[in-house]
Amino acid sequence: MSASPERRRELLRTAAEVFAAQGYNATTVRRIADEAGILAGSLYYHFDSKESMVDEILSTFLNELWDGYDAVLAAGLAPRETLEALVTESFREIDRHRAAVAIYQKESRHLAAQPRFGYLTDSQRKFEKAWLGTLERGVTDGSFRTDLDIRLTYRFVRDTVWVAASWYRPDGQHSPEEIARQYLSMVLDGIALRE
Repeated sequence: MSASPERRRELLRTAAEVFAAQGYNATTVRRIADEAGILAGSLYYHFDSKESMVDEILSTFLNELWDGYDAVLAAGLAPRETLEALVTESFREIDRHRAAVAIYQKESRHLAAQPRFGYLTDSQRKFEKAWLGTLERGVTDGSFRTDLDIRLTYRFVRDTVWVAASWYRPDGQHSPEEIARQYLSMVLDGIALRE
């Protein structure tokens, strides 16, 4: 008999919160089980290791992120609209996977050293290519200032957006789309070509 998909998702949500709060190395299976209200041995009925749990948490987050990003990149939007859509999609993912984003930020460099987590490095390269390519297109077509340091701008936008996972709460005052709109207003007023 296998666990229901809903119970599995519930356990992964609990594990993600514990990993995000305590860090991967400091988190024990017992701690996750305690938070889930089950015995540690019972958790092994659902997952073979804490490594499997963090793997599923991160791969689910990244698969959903790339579903959204790939749709944006395939839409053929102008650079400014692409940047706006990528930022908005990022905030939607923070809304859906806040704990996974925190784990990714804190743990991806360490985890990527293990063969099982090689997809973290691949995703980071793909992420950088998407954002840098969008910024480069914007400089080339005149949407963004020609004096921009593309890599520095990418790092600024990336860090500004993703650090929001440290304070964002799904039940907060603003929707992900509203936060994205506010961020974009601040960022684009600084990088949009002035007439």
